[in-house]
Amino acid sequence: MHREDFELLKQDIIYFDNGATTLKPKCVVDAISDYYNNYSANAHRGDYDISLKVDETYEKSRFLVSEFIGSDSNEVIFTNNATDALNKIVLGYFAHYLNKDDEVLITTSEHASLVLPWFELSKNIGINVNYIPLDNHHHVTLDNVKKSITRHTKVISLAQVTNVIGDVRPIKEIIEFAHLNNILVVIDGAQSIPHMKINVKELDIDFLAFSAHKMCGPTGVGVLYGKYSLLKKMYPLIVGGGMNGSFEANGDVLYNEPPHFYEAGTPNIAGVIGFGKCIEYLNKIGMDNIHKYELELREYALNRLKEIDNIIIYNEYSKSGIIAFNYKDIFAQDLAIYLNKYHICVRAGNHCAKILKDEINIKNTCRLSFYFYNTKEEVDKLIDVLKNPNLKKEII
Repeated sequence: MHREDFELLKQDIIYFDNGATTLKPKCVVDAISDYYNNYSANAHRGDYDISLKVDETYEKSRFLVSEFIGSDSNEVIFTNNATDALNKIVLGYFAHYLNKDDEVLITTSEHASLVLPWFELSKNIGINVNYIPLDNHHHVTLDNVKKSITRHTKVISLAQVTNVIGDVRPIKEIIEFAHLNNILVVIDGAQSIPHMKINVKELDIDFLAFSAHKMCGPTGVGVLYGKYSLLKKMYPLIVGGGMNGSFEANGDVLYNEPPHFYEAGTPNIAGVIGFGKCIEYLNKIGMDNIHKYELELREYALNRLKEIDNIIIYNEYSKSGIIAFNYKDIFAQDLAIYLNKYHICVRAGNHCAKILKDEINIKNTCRLSFYFYNTKEEVDKLIDVLKNPNLKKEII
């Protein structure tokens, strides 16, 4: 699907590491080059034509993102990436909202970027970080969420789709129950926003973070979404140019309103402009089409992997384009290096989910993560290489 739009796919390469980052279509690259070549001024700084064009194009990207996730435009803050957005949410809002002994609920399958900011709050102000138990398939269930909540629970912080197990959490139901108990919900959308249609208003999400580079956009751009009522109470972690209206020698400062209040300094202008083009590109393909195709490709890949007796699959029952697996008695990184000999790119390791090992009883796995430009023919090539009778000899 749309493979002709990606220059890298013209090489002899099979790319199955989309959970880490996706390839970039020509229209995104062209939009970035157009900015640098034809109107490379700063944003929100000038009163001349090319600077005004930057402002218009930059803010158009914000509008496109807000439409894409179903938010208001002033609820979209551009960040460096999802990690940056999650840190701003936790340290900019919850560091001032939570008190000692308040509880935050996460799971053992979360990404480091979601886990570590809460650990910092635990060290700094004495909150308690506790874990919602996972079911037999390593999934989050509403029942387990309900059983985990205590009178001290103030926040539930989860990925909508995890980056190893790939389970799609019942976020809408979790948020409804959380809000009935005056609990705020922070969602890591890094693995969901690129793959399925999400509406933050319909889901009633309080805070959301995601990255452009995992959805055909450039690196160095992320999004922090927050309900405007909550953004008004968030503290900026960086202050400086572009986020203030005025300041005086006596220390009086007039700050801008969100979202610009949280975008100090010159942003990644080219990246944001490229991100806007990326949103337009995904809209043309259709997020429902992307999601449906990925599930079909995953099912096909699962069935083909099951043809190999030595393959161990850790997330057979998840409903996303992620498959975590190992080859029996072969170290994950060794298998990834072997696959690279055949120009097949997979991720191997703990995938920044370092406490998931306590759940699945193994530290490192190989991960296939699909996107709409992957094909069944590429899966067949992978299976042929994994069926190689000399596989272990080639690795040794």
